[in-house]
Amino acid sequence: MTWLGVLERHVIRAVLGGALMVILVLLSLGALFLFIEQQDDIGVGSYSTGDALLFVLLNLPQQGWELLPISALIGSLLGLGDVARGSELIVMRTSGLSVWQIARPVAIAGVLLAVIGSLLGEAWGPPLQQLARQQKAFAKVANVSFSESGDAWVRDGNLLVNVERQTGEARFGGMIVYEIGVDGRLVAIGRAVSATSADGGSWALEQYAETRFAADRVTSKQISRRILESNVTAEFLGVAATAPAQLPTAALWRMVRHLDTNGLDSREAAFALWSRIARTLAPLFAVLLALPFMFGSLRSSGAGARIGLGLLLGMVFFLFQRMLESSTVVFDGDPVLLAWLPTLLMATAALTLLSRTR
Repeated sequence: MTWLGVLERHVIRAVLGGALMVILVLLSLGALFLFIEQQDDIGVGSYSTGDALLFVLLNLPQQGWELLPISALIGSLLGLGDVARGSELIVMRTSGLSVWQIARPVAIAGVLLAVIGSLLGEAWGPPLQQLARQQKAFAKVANVSFSESGDAWVRDGNLLVNVERQTGEARFGGMIVYEIGVDGRLVAIGRAVSATSADGGSWALEQYAETRFAADRVTSKQISRRILESNVTAEFLGVAATAPAQLPTAALWRMVRHLDTNGLDSREAAFALWSRIARTLAPLFAVLLALPFMFGSLRSSGAGARIGLGLLLGMVFFLFQRMLESSTVVFDGDPVLLAWLPTLLMATAALTLLSRTR
């Protein structure tokens, strides 16, 4: 960055340092809460305290990606606040730099944070989170094998279960159940449009169609609902059929194309795809949103006021994102527009406030 001035490099370091400090604090809190959630599972099967700690550590990159927009916003408010209190921003203004020129190093810091976010959200987060869920499921569930072929195949005794994808925390679509006899012969094959984990370790299979193979005949039946008793839990199946929101961009793109090609509903996957892209770019606009406040009443205020403002804006962004995630499917909205809406609103607010700053 030799082409940048001393003050510009100072601004970039301030923004990045503030964001790093905030994300470390938030990750520490998130890791603590996640470890507390694991206490009910410790002791189940061979799942130990060490396994729980490993599970938490492997989930940290994905948590870091999810927390990056709010960390960038709070961190830039803190970092730029320190710069403003040291009069560096005033020096830059009195030297003839416009607000947009001052925004340049802030935007560069936002781009660097977006690059870090893309590494967390694409290269590190999803595979490590998948590994964490897999190791936890293997530790908790006994006598169940898992195929590594890339298909969602799970064996439980004389049952082979195949699922297409996870559509909710305990809900799966397109489940196929194969029943194998003691002699290794296929006894029955059934398919459910959806499967939901029920109480007591059972599964509720909706719109279930089954074909049974006897020695002298083949019979078929269709029922609206079947209860399947199995040791395979929703958590274990989630290892094989990852929810769209937890997939990287390339996998989501392939999923959307597959669903569209086969005439299936791709709204949830499309929302997850564009939401991931929009959230990766969100830190750029988050840091720009912090800059106009440094020329106003927050310039000389304490860190507590800036943290409070950052938390408020960050929570609005997070809750709005969650609300739109549900609206995409429930209200048949445009997944691309809804996925980009929170980031677009943040960008509009940032650019509007910057244009009005004098």
